[in-house]
Formats: sequence, structure tokens, C-alpha cells
Amino acid sequence: MEYLDEDDDENIRDLTLQSFTGSALFQRTFDEGMSLVEETARYLDGPGRDEQRNLPRKTALLYAGESMRVTTRLMQAASWLLVQRAVHEGEMKPEDAASERYRLGSKEICFGGAADEGVETLPKTLQLLLARSDNLYRRIARLDDVLFGEKKAPAGARGALAMLERAFSIQ
Repeated sequence: MEYLDEDDDENIRDLTLQSFTGSALFQRTFDEGMSLVEETARYLDGPGRDEQRNLPRKTALLYAGESMRVTTRLMQAASWLLVQRAVHEGEMKPEDAASERYRLGSKEICFGGAADEGVETLPKTLQLLLARSDNLYRRIARLDDVLFGEKKAPAGARGALAMLERAFSIQ
């Protein structure tokens, strides 16, 4: 599976939202996100519910909190992906998608990792879903920042040249 890294940010900045949402990267991310939503729902409504009943009280409380975290991450990710698809399909304007209302939310909850103490006592399937949802959410957060966040100054020599050009330009 192809993931983004920091070096990809500059290339993504040059994309328009419309071209990004028509890309193979977007389609793979969309498919992965929707599949993970379905997989997580099946687990939490089925085997996960049974596993939670058999956990010690402290672990069951941790399970409840972390299952809410994974659900929140996936709801936010799915909402963001659906908004971007709506832009691609012409159902929504790109400038509307860029508004705060449609940006990726709940970062204070979603960026928080599983509690260090006791996480190893959670069922392995939930641990895996937590890790996968965290990975997906972080990738979408980067895309959201690159597409809609404040534009950063160019780095390195290009940035220095741009600053010099601005400083010495005659207007």
C-alpha cells in the first residue's frame, strides 16, 4: 500500500482539490477508509462485544474508551473522505469543502494514542483497529493540512530566493 511521507507534501500542494480527488491515491484512501469503517463496525457489534464482556473491569473500561476513540477517528475520516468525493462529483464547491465546518475534526481525541498503561491487555483485534485507524486519521490530517491549511513558506534555497525576490522587488 502506498503511503504519503513528508517529501510528498510539496507535490500535493501543487494539486488542486479537484485533481487530488480524481487521483488513484484518493481512491485508495477512500476505499481503505470505508472498508475500515465496515470492518470496525462488524467487530465492535459482534466479536468485540463478546470479548468486552469477558474482560476484567479496568480493562473493560479501557476497552470502552478506546472503542469510542476508534469510532470517532473513523467517523471523522469517513466524513472528510465523503466531502472530498462530493467535490469531485460536482455536488459541492471546493471552497465549501475548505471551510472549517468540513475540515477534519476532533483532533484532540483522535490524535491521542491508546493509553499506555493496559493497552496490551486489550483484545488483539481492537489493538490492530486502533493502530490502523490512527494511521488512516494521521494521513488524512496531513492531506487536510496540505490541501486546506495555511501554506508554508518554501523550504531551503527556493524559500531564500523567494524571500530575496520579495524584499528587493520594486512595486
